[in-house]
Amino acid sequence: MTWLTEEENKKFLGDGSRNAQGQTLEEFLEAYDPTKYKCPCNTVDMMVFRNSGPFTGDVNALKLLLVRRRNHPCIGCWATPGGFVEIGEDLDAAALRELREETSVTGIPMIQLHTYGDVNRDPRWRIITTSYLALIEQDIPVKAADDAADACWFSVHFEEVGDGRCTLDLTNKERGIHLRSLLQHEVIRHSILTDDRFTLIDGGGLSADHPVLIADALSYLSRAGKQRQQ
Repeated sequence: MTWLTEEENKKFLGDGSRNAQGQTLEEFLEAYDPTKYKCPCNTVDMMVFRNSGPFTGDVNALKLLLVRRRNHPCIGCWATPGGFVEIGEDLDAAALRELREETSVTGIPMIQLHTYGDVNRDPRWRIITTSYLALIEQDIPVKAADDAADACWFSVHFEEVGDGRCTLDLTNKERGIHLRSLLQHEVIRHSILTDDRFTLIDGGGLSADHPVLIADALSYLSRAGKQRQQ
């Protein structure tokens, strides 16, 4: 069966010929079983940063929006807002919806940043997440809802401490919360291609591999800020 309309299916006709089993596209889709293979689940996670004015590349002047998880896994831990993509939903739409549902934040521009697919990154199932990045150069209110037990802004301090190791400190003084993660940073170059990679050593109160997602976003923002100043 097909879940697209007849008109939408037309762009998949190719040259209009039949396959090795003598099927037209319509016949192939009617016989196709999407449950034949086990499929991973897809999620989106949003790194939403706030700066008090125009961003100049100093990531340690930023604040990061986090939520406290209401449910398993990592219940009670702080995490980036996120959730599952619905079957008929584009990734961008899922990112906007999940951010709204968990933090009440709406109407901010975001870009896709990276995809994370380590096999053991979630105990529920094989889950692949697409991260999104937003930079707000103004203050906006947040309010926890849905799967989030709390939502608030954390000050960021991110630095390399030697031998490629980095510390990520996230602090909310009003709530008396300080989270410290430890990561390993490695840059692998293949000719003109560069793989700028962080691996998690200690999560320090953050959910699962979220310190890696945050570190990747901070690295991107640092480079983007320097380019803005040139």
